[in-house]
Amino acid sequence: MSASKTTNFTNPSTFILLGIPGLEAAHIWISIPLCAMYAIAFLGNFTILFIIKTEPSLHEPMFFFLCMLAITDLVTTTTTLPKMLSIFWFNSREISFSACLTQMYFIHCFLAMESGILVAMAFDRYVAICHPLRHSTILTNSVVVKIGLALVLRSGILTLLYPLLARQWPYCRTNIIPHSFCRHIGVVNLACADISISSYYGLFHLLSVFGMDVFFIAVSYTLILRAIFRLPTKDAQLKTFRTCISHLCAILALYIPDFFSSFTQRFGQNVPVHFLVLFASVYLLVPPVLHPIIYGVWTKQIRDRLLRLFKHKET
Repeated sequence: MSASKTTNFTNPSTFILLGIPGLEAAHIWISIPLCAMYAIAFLGNFTILFIIKTEPSLHEPMFFFLCMLAITDLVTTTTTLPKMLSIFWFNSREISFSACLTQMYFIHCFLAMESGILVAMAFDRYVAICHPLRHSTILTNSVVVKIGLALVLRSGILTLLYPLLARQWPYCRTNIIPHSFCRHIGVVNLACADISISSYYGLFHLLSVFGMDVFFIAVSYTLILRAIFRLPTKDAQLKTFRTCISHLCAILALYIPDFFSSFTQRFGQNVPVHFLVLFASVYLLVPPVLHPIIYGVWTKQIRDRLLRLFKHKET
């Protein structure tokens, strides 16, 4: 099927992903850094999972949440990058309607899950700093499992309306998606119907999931900072604050690109399309690439285990 072809249909069997419109000639060159980022994300997150699994001293709530974060990063990147690279390398632009909706669901579901995990990690930091003597009794293994299940259910249920709403719209204009993956707003914009419900729900999902998560994280860190400033010495304050640096960096790595991309997609009518698509393609990789680096550098237990692993290989 030609990328320029438009058809009249109500239920399309396939969509056409253009990759990055306007930059088709540079697809091969763009794929090189994206492929490198995917490899770093894949190896980095698997390394985090391996270290935590094989090191009994890391079997604590914070590292269990970090395992959840690594898994969501792996799923998010694997959901999008292979198809994206097939577009850039082999011009394989077709994607079935069902596969497109499935990809849409997994992207938004696991991004929401990742946001929820960061809230859980903020709660872990709050308990560890504000109630250190009760940390092991509050965040037991069963509580961590329940938090994980709650995050899966929340993300899975709230995201389910994305593909359900997208499936009901008639697509009678074109089946060409000017994007490198099936994002909700990119798909429903092709419908020849009033998509206000989808648009409003997308905004509701953004504010109710990410907005509320940011609120809870802000509350947690307000209480954490209040507890830190009550410590008697500067050294104690800095030492305690350093335990939060990796988590704060992970928060920034997710929320800044995500909010920028979401709002520019909805309100950036004057922003060039190729910039929006390129940014959206890259930002999905930013947290999965940065998270293993952040926790590998700032978390002493993981850094020490990595160093021991490399020294063992050298000997």
